[in-house]
Amino acid sequence: MKFKGLDVHLTVNGKDYDDLNDDMTVSELLAYLSLPEKKIAVERNREIVSKSTFNTTILKSGDTLEIIHFIGGG
Repeated sequence: MKFKGLDVHLTVNGKDYDDLNDDMTVSELLAYLSLPEKKIAVERNREIVSKSTFNTTILKSGDTLEIIHFIGGG
């Protein structure tokens, strides 16, 4: 039986995050960072993550992410 641990290291927009839960998904990371999933683009290790896979894309220790939040205006 595998227990969730705190051993994942991510770099998000140049900032280091240590001791995140293993098996964390992109959706869970966005919730942890208090970011809405709407109007967000996520790049993981220089590849765009499709919004349709936010719930299933599991982050691994050492991943580098860039998260862009789009803001409307006029």
